[in-house]
Amino acid sequence: MTRQQRLNAFIHLGERLRDPARLAEREEAAYRANSKNNWFTVPNCLLALDAIASQMLAAEALTSWLAQYPAEPATPKKVGVVMAGNIPAVGFNDLLCVLISGHSIMAKLSSQDEMLMRYLINELIAVEPAFGDYIEIADRLNAADAFIATGSDNTARYFEYYFARKPHVIRKNRTSVGVLTGVEDEAQLELLGNDILTYYGLGCRNVSTLFVPDEIDGKPFDFVPLLRTLEPRMNQYLNLHKYQNNYDYNKSIYLVNRVEHLDNGFLMVTPTPDSTPGNLVSPISVVYYQTYASLDHLRELLTLNAEKIQVVTSAEGWYQGSIPFGTTQRPGLTDYADGVDTMAFLAQL
Repeated sequence: MTRQQRLNAFIHLGERLRDPARLAEREEAAYRANSKNNWFTVPNCLLALDAIASQMLAAEALTSWLAQYPAEPATPKKVGVVMAGNIPAVGFNDLLCVLISGHSIMAKLSSQDEMLMRYLINELIAVEPAFGDYIEIADRLNAADAFIATGSDNTARYFEYYFARKPHVIRKNRTSVGVLTGVEDEAQLELLGNDILTYYGLGCRNVSTLFVPDEIDGKPFDFVPLLRTLEPRMNQYLNLHKYQNNYDYNKSIYLVNRVEHLDNGFLMVTPTPDSTPGNLVSPISVVYYQTYASLDHLRELLTLNAEKIQVVTSAEGWYQGSIPFGTTQRPGLTDYADGVDTMAFLAQL
């Protein structure tokens, strides 16, 4: 396959994923995914497919992105990819990068996200049957020439051991954080709510810790506007029994142990329990917060936690290096996980 064939295939895939006439097919795939994993609600699956189509498969963006990298690999390789399954179709970007760069993929799909990834693979092969020779779904990746693996900090240690002798990219636990000043309006807090709650907070691009001023006009930071703004979403989240179970459990722990927290009926805000750098991942239905005394202090805190932060977000992206509230779950082609350029890695194989 030529580079142009590969590019055209992914552009066509994006068109299929945006085609209103194919909505029923996408909904069927979403229902199948939900039947295997209750966290993957039909609306969330459709949201993920829409984000892929609009952010990763738009013709102009895809073409200009691909032009930054070598046209063909010197020697095409078989790349083993261990895919995550925490949110719908999270493994698609790796599939795209491996195939469009001219390599073959051996994909170990997550049991949590098998249905949606198989749907996308089948759609791609329907667009360009030649890709069928470049895609293998496998449980064991021993035959691969290089590896891309995503997992927890614990599984990353195993990956680094088993894949040590071959080129590899190993991704560990990361999360995202929000920076507030206390002057955010309701619309901005709504957008922040999307960053916190979309996909039930299960993604590495979900905001799980907030950095807020330690005081404003001599008073502690007020979380009530945020919690009140998000309160109308209560039924949407508590209707999923898995989310409600987590909320009930965490609330009971906080009450029994007299842990300081604020609660709007489905989401709680509490201080980070341990100030050790990197302790940013909150339980489902909980958002942590840390306070800063000045912008210099804020920069220091973010630097200390840099290896555990996927994305920093702020109102309209005011904080340097951050992205606007409401955009964390719509990553573009250059928003590589852990800041590692997957395409550059593949180009040097």
